[in-house]
Amino acid sequence: MPPTQPAQNGVIHPVILSGGSGTRLWPLSRALYPKQLLPLVSDQSLLQEAAMRVADRNRFAAPLVVSNDEHRFIVAEQLRLAGTEPSTIVLEPMGRNTAPAVAVAALTVTAQAPDALLLVMPSDHVIADRDAFLAAIERAASAARLGRLVTFGIKATKPETGYGYIRRGAALNGIAGVFEVAGFVEKPDVKRAKSYVASGDYSWNSGIFLLPAALYLRELERLKPELLNACRAAVAKAKRDLDFVRLDKEAFAKAENVSIDYAVMEHTPLAAVVPAEMGWSDVGTWDALWQIGHKDNAGNLTTGDVVAEDSRNNLLRTDSGLLAVLGVEDLVVVVTSDVVMVAKRDRTQDIKQLVAKLEHAGRSELKAHPLVHRPWGTYRSIHAGERVQVKHIMVKPGGKLSLQKHHHRAEHWVVVAGTAKVTRDDDETILYEDQSTYIPMGTVHRLENPGKIPLHLIEVQSGSYLGEDDIVRLEDTYGRIEKK
Repeated sequence: MPPTQPAQNGVIHPVILSGGSGTRLWPLSRALYPKQLLPLVSDQSLLQEAAMRVADRNRFAAPLVVSNDEHRFIVAEQLRLAGTEPSTIVLEPMGRNTAPAVAVAALTVTAQAPDALLLVMPSDHVIADRDAFLAAIERAASAARLGRLVTFGIKATKPETGYGYIRRGAALNGIAGVFEVAGFVEKPDVKRAKSYVASGDYSWNSGIFLLPAALYLRELERLKPELLNACRAAVAKAKRDLDFVRLDKEAFAKAENVSIDYAVMEHTPLAAVVPAEMGWSDVGTWDALWQIGHKDNAGNLTTGDVVAEDSRNNLLRTDSGLLAVLGVEDLVVVVTSDVVMVAKRDRTQDIKQLVAKLEHAGRSELKAHPLVHRPWGTYRSIHAGERVQVKHIMVKPGGKLSLQKHHHRAEHWVVVAGTAKVTRDDDETILYEDQSTYIPMGTVHRLENPGKIPLHLIEVQSGSYLGEDDIVRLEDTYGRIEKK
């Protein structure tokens, strides 16, 4: 596999896990745009906040990011906008949970830094108190350097049934604030959860870890040797693709789909826990987002153009037009350009049931927003009818679509703002605002933005089939043509 950037000595190597199916915060979060890519608690996405949390290069190396292949360009762009240059972005050809993802990261980092410590962080969590987060990492690093696999426990403040728990054991000798792990507990019922909180010996399982990379690989070799062998093969056969490293699909598919907790942490005698209070939330439901949000005097958490009268303790969010509510309590109302979702706030754990019903019906609203992100910009479908579709296309400065053709449709382009460079077979033309062109069916064509401001145009497609899979790519700047 091509090497990553040279590792720094004496620093911790962050590993940011950016997978996710995008269902628990539906309809805002979707399969092609899951919650870590959304700005839920600030102007930055959760992924950007995770990257900025470890931006101190005196303390942390450049992060290694493990991402879903479908999200790769959005992840790379968001990191760029956050001012973060990752050591590499590793692309999983399919989801295989956290144990294989961390194994791939450990194999990659130890090739350059055999004694590295890995800070494994999900990209879709909120941590409000960065100072407490950094202090907890310092405590964990002391234990990790003495040969411990460290997890972080969050103080259990209520009988939460949606989290796993960690039972704290004896204090580790000589390291304040670090304890043996006496046991991991699955999501309990309310009665057991209440007893855990009352005892004071249990913490919520945060899913954040600080691990000596080589030690993690040794324990994985002992506990899950076939999984580790699959990951070794996937890394050894990986290919560099632009700014990404693609794991070998056939090899990675053989890795067991299992979490790091099940694979290693629940079975190793080397597990330790650092209890911490750092304003942590996994933002797993709309109610969880309401709990941590800044609410008005009536307890309403509002985002967008919202007017609320005689209404209390609601989460009200609109990305499309005015949302007006009257005389409602304890609701979640989320409005996007294609969906209105209304739920009782205490039922948002059950959105998965609604999603399953929509999935069974084959609804496209589960997969993508009407605004679709591409490496060159975005497009939004603004009308879809019989044999006709209208899109608003935005191409970033310097962006270019693939050189392509269509078998079943023709296209009309009208420039609204910016400058377009249009290739049609052997001809190239520059179009300015209010100018247009026609792309006949079967014509080899390309759209580029040679200017310094975004290019906006309206595309009218007409033909017998208008699906996105009627694109024959001949050349592509972004490596989207599969090599045969």
